[in-house]
Amino acid sequence: MPLDRRAFLVGGLIGASSLALAGCAGALPPINSASKSFNTKATGIVTVWCRAATQAGLVSLVVGFNRAHKNLQVELTPIPDAQYVTKLATSIRGGQPPDVVDMDDINSTLFIYRGVFADLTTVVKELPYFDRLSTGHLRLLEQNNRFFGVPYLADNSMLYYNTEILAKADVDPTSLSTGFTGLLDAAKKIQKLGGEIFAWTLSANSPGILGFTVQPHIWATGNDMQKGRIGRQQGNIIGNDALEQTLAFYRQLWVDGLTSRKAYSDAGAAWGADFRAGTVGLMPVSWGSVATAPPAILKKIDAVLLPGPTGGSSFFDGGDNMCIPNGSANPQGGWEFMKYATGLDTQKNLPAGGYFPVRSDVLTPSYQRNYPISELPLKNLERGYAPQTLAYNLLYNQPSSPFITMFREAVFGDGVTAAMKTAQPAWDRILDQAQA
Repeated sequence: MPLDRRAFLVGGLIGASSLALAGCAGALPPINSASKSFNTKATGIVTVWCRAATQAGLVSLVVGFNRAHKNLQVELTPIPDAQYVTKLATSIRGGQPPDVVDMDDINSTLFIYRGVFADLTTVVKELPYFDRLSTGHLRLLEQNNRFFGVPYLADNSMLYYNTEILAKADVDPTSLSTGFTGLLDAAKKIQKLGGEIFAWTLSANSPGILGFTVQPHIWATGNDMQKGRIGRQQGNIIGNDALEQTLAFYRQLWVDGLTSRKAYSDAGAAWGADFRAGTVGLMPVSWGSVATAPPAILKKIDAVLLPGPTGGSSFFDGGDNMCIPNGSANPQGGWEFMKYATGLDTQKNLPAGGYFPVRSDVLTPSYQRNYPISELPLKNLERGYAPQTLAYNLLYNQPSSPFITMFREAVFGDGVTAAMKTAQPAWDRILDQAQA
């Protein structure tokens, strides 16, 4: 498995808030993607920054691009995920940004809100596959009906299951999509198998992993844990029925012994190991954490989208977006590279590296034969989601974030009501600080 999702999410590695971007707005002249000069033939050097978590795929992408473009060459610089926001903000303030940034899509909003990325609306909308791109990624790239980048790769959470274990427990896989009652019924049947088998597995001491796998249950109802427009958001905790039901569901899994006791302290170092070993029936997880299972186990694995409390479905639209900072020395070359990164030849091979494509038109018969499990998010792009907020890392990814504090209190502590009551002012305080 790539470093990627597990290593990135285990400890909530990104600690920088929107404060790191103070002073960036207007620091560099804007780029006009509609100008004649932007659309001239690109030559020279293109500097690209990528996050370390997805470095391996970018390295091979750059090799292929450079081989195909004799007069336009990419120089790739990997940046540790924990340092990415701060280093990029520093480069922008210093007037020397890279030509292209490949970044965790959840952080796109931070920079777009500060006005430091080039408005690429004209060229993005001209892409012949624009209407086939991941809507969740595009939402993070949009402000006031303008687009400031393109999606590159998808890291989606789904509910994976072991077909052999479900068959032995007499569980109909279609019941997994009906809501929490169906999931609890399935989990109880699986747990009755006994031995080393557990119904469910999770890393309950990893804020990032929990955010990645738990939130889609809430989104499936059309709700989120933030409300209001960017810059004026408030927490949406008290009175959020979907959140309350989700926390109660996970508490029930724990109380009924349907998940290993190791879940309490698991910070993600072994995320998915028990599922890949074939000893767990159900696991909300990413493809990257499943793809390295032994072939004998992998052929028994299937998935459904994560259900809401009483139905519906959603998935976390994680992954990477690519953007061009204002002040880029070679924006034309940067755009050429971004088109190459979203080309079909690139996209159709992403599952081999643990990620999914961001283009639904990749679903050819040959692709579907090779990667059938990736069909679900691609056929349901509108159900993918990731929150637009300036405080995501502070709210969800930090070891002491209000999200993991609420989750652990609700599941292992005094219960759901007390946890939500404490979380509401914590959400509001962090949002107020991030939006100042």
